[in-house]
Amino acid sequence: MNTRKTLSVALADRSYDIIVGHNLLRDAGQLIDPIITHEPVIVVTDDNVAGHHLGTLDLALQSAGIASTVITLPAGENTKDYDGFHNLVTSILDIGPERRSTLIALGGGVIGDITGFAASVILRGIDFIQIPTTLLAQVDSSVGGKTGINTQHGKNLVGSFYQPRLVLADTGTLDTLPRRELLAGYAEVVKYGLLGDKAFFEWLEKNADALIDGDETLRQQSVITSCRTKANIVSRDEKETGDRALLNLGHTFGHALEAETGFGEKLLHGEAVAIGIMMAFDLSTQIGLCPVEDTTRVRAHFKSVGLPVQPTDISGQAWSSTALLGHMAQDKKVRDGKITFILTRGIGNAFITSDVKISDVEALLDKAIAA
Repeated sequence: MNTRKTLSVALADRSYDIIVGHNLLRDAGQLIDPIITHEPVIVVTDDNVAGHHLGTLDLALQSAGIASTVITLPAGENTKDYDGFHNLVTSILDIGPERRSTLIALGGGVIGDITGFAASVILRGIDFIQIPTTLLAQVDSSVGGKTGINTQHGKNLVGSFYQPRLVLADTGTLDTLPRRELLAGYAEVVKYGLLGDKAFFEWLEKNADALIDGDETLRQQSVITSCRTKANIVSRDEKETGDRALLNLGHTFGHALEAETGFGEKLLHGEAVAIGIMMAFDLSTQIGLCPVEDTTRVRAHFKSVGLPVQPTDISGQAWSSTALLGHMAQDKKVRDGKITFILTRGIGNAFITSDVKISDVEALLDKAIAA
């Protein structure tokens, strides 16, 4: 399949396109050539992605006459910390970039986040292009300009809003993902249905198995729908002063779970989001906002594809509600000492609130970690 779809993130002079299609990587040189104003471009990737996709990108750049140099980072969330960021910035500066230089992030969310953050601060800002190679990055982290790194205090607490010049989402790269990584990305896809598009959630209920198993048409449709939703929200609220926070459905709980597990392989970001979404639905039902039938339906869908739905699904991890609440209190969305939650009145009807009793959250956490 060679169909392509171009979406736009409308942000005045910072607007850019998201191109979704199969085998885009082979044509990446032609697609990015109009943006490049200085060579060499600097490709940032990791040692897993490099083995699968760097050769294809290198040939594409060569065929377009674009000189490039490559920086390869260790794979994994642990790269996205102060030390990893220092190493990346040093490596880029060793190359001798100019303000017209362009970074290309080839990889998943870790590579996109850390490369975008580097682009935002090197020489006070240089261009970067996102080429996301995971489902999670294609539908979420590559779009919208959130960049950053993790600290001991929490996830993505150091970063910036800095938009890419272009996003190339090649759905063919998803064929190389382990099933666990694909499912982690799928949790973010489901999120878009749950926060404001019940029809999309119902479509996913019917098509999830074929989509996950590799149906290219369904994969493209899921990426396009997810990106369109996010692009529309980001265009209205770039810096998350309003309804962009809806995109954090499941993330307040999920980031706390990730922090408690040390941002490692024990709990992938998308898995944490799936559990976090269920905790948001459970809390909404517990305080009388969401019909229990909707919560049961979402839980059944996550379980049917093999995603975790509660903290105790993560083996070998001791949980503490006090510790989780402590992580949540350090969340970026805390305002005036109050934790901001994305709760729901049902599938497709999420909303933002800081009016949640901590006692209700504690009761929810206690029940979740005892399940």
